[in-house]
Amino acid sequence: MSVTTCTRRGFLGGLSALGALLARPVPGLAQERLPARAIPATGEMLPVVGLGSSKAVRLIPDAGTDSLATVLRMLVSYGGRVVDTTPYPEENERRFGELLQSPDLRDDLFITMKINTTDAQTGVQQVRQAQRLFGRRTFDVLQVMSLRGLNSHWPNLLDWKETGETRYVGVTVSNYEDYGVLESFISSETVDFLQVNYSVVETLAEDRIIPLAQDLGVAVIVNGPFMNGDYFGLVSGAELPDWVADFDCTSWAQFSLKYILAHPGVNCVLTETTNSQHMRENIESAFGRMPDDSERQRMRELILSL
Repeated sequence: MSVTTCTRRGFLGGLSALGALLARPVPGLAQERLPARAIPATGEMLPVVGLGSSKAVRLIPDAGTDSLATVLRMLVSYGGRVVDTTPYPEENERRFGELLQSPDLRDDLFITMKINTTDAQTGVQQVRQAQRLFGRRTFDVLQVMSLRGLNSHWPNLLDWKETGETRYVGVTVSNYEDYGVLESFISSETVDFLQVNYSVVETLAEDRIIPLAQDLGVAVIVNGPFMNGDYFGLVSGAELPDWVADFDCTSWAQFSLKYILAHPGVNCVLTETTNSQHMRENIESAFGRMPDDSERQRMRELILSL
């Protein structure tokens, strides 16, 4: 289930300001709009909750697209835009592309596409297939997934940005072991976006990756807020403590999402679900008060005790 760019030195002050900015009632109606934060490279505003679509797209041959369509429309009804995708076989991408081109969705989405291969030519083919099946020449973000074939793909990404086939370029990681390469790369290249694994359980990104991204002006998208479902196994059977109501948290899913969104260096967190009510719950984590620094420490301690 489920705007400010600041420097490393401004983190604590930013938490306080962010809490005030997002202090608004938990939404009861779909016309409530998700809070948004600025992309450092351009100032464009990006809603703070998005959809990671990989599992749903993988299941399309068996499950169809009805549930995915409902989730997407739930996201858009709250002003959400970000949809992250990765290469899949043509059958999957064709049907996903038909959904993305629905008249009520097409112009509202911010599509982040990944290249997932070590081979440069295969990477080109992945992008061309997605362009054709999604019915769009220009992606919002093209990313090198898990840094695979990074040196082969990066010149192509820069060329595509120059020709208008992507608006932004970026890289993704989902494992701690890739952090060293990521840090070196974003410190030496002009990167618009990075994706990183981050949650109330996996917190290393807040010490190493997100502060560096803030200093360099790189937008941060968070993947793995629920650790591919392992998070729910960890909290299964545990009672949500009463004190989380102080920052408008009503579920374990929101517990991790609010922890993430309380960090002012995060532009968007991707949640992955085919259940529209879970999507609503994820979206609602962006409303109400965010936990402050002492509450976030208490959240970490609670998770470590489970």
